[in-house]
Amino acid sequence: MPSEKIELVMLVDDNDTDNFISKRIIEIAGFAENIVVQNSGKGALDYLKNNADNPGALPNLIFLDINMPIVDGFVFLFEFEKFPSSVKDKCRVVILSSSDNERDIDQIMSNDHVLTFITKPLTDVSLNKVKEFV
Repeated sequence: MPSEKIELVMLVDDNDTDNFISKRIIEIAGFAENIVVQNSGKGALDYLKNNADNPGALPNLIFLDINMPIVDGFVFLFEFEKFPSSVKDKCRVVILSSSDNERDIDQIMSNDHVLTFITKPLTDVSLNKVKEFV
């Protein structure tokens, strides 16, 4: 388990309250140096596309919600697959969702880029779980 902070984390969730809580938990736990918040899957994909040639601006970890309008977690991962290896290899994905649909969870966990699934809200205990994967 690395003792140093993760350089950059991205939160992808359409719920501003969930983003606020997750960001505060990450800050309080000293989990990451920097946090980027995207309120939609499309916004997150655009961010990655715009920074694909700038490795320093790419997040090391993406906390991704499943249930979002237009570009949900499944669509995000489908589009993420199209990015160059330089992006996919750096940006690891953790699903952070309130969904308890087993079919959804099984389907999304079968994606090679997904490290683990965490149930909202994010906590220091769940952050410690994530550290086991990074």
